[in-house]
Amino acid sequence: MPKYNFYYDESEHSRKINYKTVSASNYYDNFVTMIVGWSAEKDDILQRHAAFETKYADRKDRNGEIKSTMFQQKQFKFGFASLNKQNAQFVNDFLSLFDKDIHIYFSISSKIEYLVLQVFQGYRNSFLVDADLMKYSITKALVMYRPQEIIKCLYESPKDFLEELKKFFRDRIECNKNNPQLKQKETEAFQQILFILDDISEAPEIDWDYHLPFDGFKKYLAEKDISNYNLIIDKEGKEEEKSKTLKAAREIGLDNSDEADSTEYPGLRMADMMAGIISKLLKGLCDSLRYQSLDESANKKILDTGWFCLNEVQLGLYKKLYRLICEWQPAWYKSYSGIYSDDLVVFNALLNFMNHFESVEQIRADIDMQGEYFNAFACDQLTRYFNQRRCKLPIEPVIPFDEESYLNQRGGKVYFDSRKQLLLPLHEGSQTFDVLSVGVDQKFTPTVTILKDGESECFRLPNELSEWACSVIRMAAMGMKLFPTKVTFSNIDGRYYVDIL
Repeated sequence: MPKYNFYYDESEHSRKINYKTVSASNYYDNFVTMIVGWSAEKDDILQRHAAFETKYADRKDRNGEIKSTMFQQKQFKFGFASLNKQNAQFVNDFLSLFDKDIHIYFSISSKIEYLVLQVFQGYRNSFLVDADLMKYSITKALVMYRPQEIIKCLYESPKDFLEELKKFFRDRIECNKNNPQLKQKETEAFQQILFILDDISEAPEIDWDYHLPFDGFKKYLAEKDISNYNLIIDKEGKEEEKSKTLKAAREIGLDNSDEADSTEYPGLRMADMMAGIISKLLKGLCDSLRYQSLDESANKKILDTGWFCLNEVQLGLYKKLYRLICEWQPAWYKSYSGIYSDDLVVFNALLNFMNHFESVEQIRADIDMQGEYFNAFACDQLTRYFNQRRCKLPIEPVIPFDEESYLNQRGGKVYFDSRKQLLLPLHEGSQTFDVLSVGVDQKFTPTVTILKDGESECFRLPNELSEWACSVIRMAAMGMKLFPTKVTFSNIDGRYYVDIL
């Protein structure tokens, strides 16, 4: 089994999360981490990187390194469209260092979400409350609108946080009345939040947690079946802060981890540059789409036309980054985030949107409408993500049994054509079964898997019970696991009733 070397760096890191940090004018909510790696036998990447640094030797800092700090955020105001000819060529040459054999993993973590999770750590999912969606909606509102009085309460007066939060949501609902059609879903979410915010525990001491990015990377290694590796972490900050990063990696189970100076490891400089480019694109998107005042928030926010005033080289940068992020070394855990992942979703949407253009002429032909087109595309991606967050059911692979059936998670044989599924024999009166699971197919045909004579068997239920089946599935999606348990089905005068015992 080949050995792999991985290199970790980060961007937009706030060593301490406090009110001064969050209220700063240059504050960006997401903490971005990047890990790049390759087989130890693959040394051509280092040779290419050495030639790259020689070509751009004039850009080295006083430590002799080329780091992402050489870019200012204003150079990414409109994404790659803002880059001048020299910087566009630099990014192009850097992205050209990567090929299909190089692994890229990155995580994006909302700092405000971390605060919200700590303040609401006592809230759990139930049949009546989807706490994850509540935390997502609160985080999104605070990120989008940045209400200073609420964020200040998180640090200075947590006992007043709840009332300020309620006041904020009430004000937002009132403001949304100016454009009820556009803000209908947001208003509904805020009304639900107000309904369930009835108490709050004292906020704990707040500081950054380094475990999330390493948790995702551990999953990535498992998905790629990589067990023989070294992870080198960039050594930055004060001594006590440096140890937190390495300690978190090892606590997650990444035992083959260590720290090193980026001057000695080109891989660390590559991770730094990639993290910097992605974080500046993310921040540019966020700044362009974030409401600058509560008054303008009742209107639709779309990307400025400047994002689409691209030349061929700049469009090529999006296509190269798309291949790196979305095509090469595909993996479910290639990117990782928390509950609030809107910036990651919009970033991926931007790469996909730009990649579908064959040339800049195609963009320019309808350039005034590209912001609207991208808005519709990104909103569709966000809606899909939001709907996925509503479902807590694990997605399991279908295990084929034969050409016309498969085995479900409980081992019951399920026909692809539900008409071939035997109907559960429900005679007049009541019968009790050991129910293992309940489901529906794409046509909402209800099914039930029961334990019969020590074996799992799947049966079709009467169509009259489809609404009941959907309701228990929704409960499972909210985190309430009702099965396995005994269930009594009753057939009384041709009408069906169900009692979960």
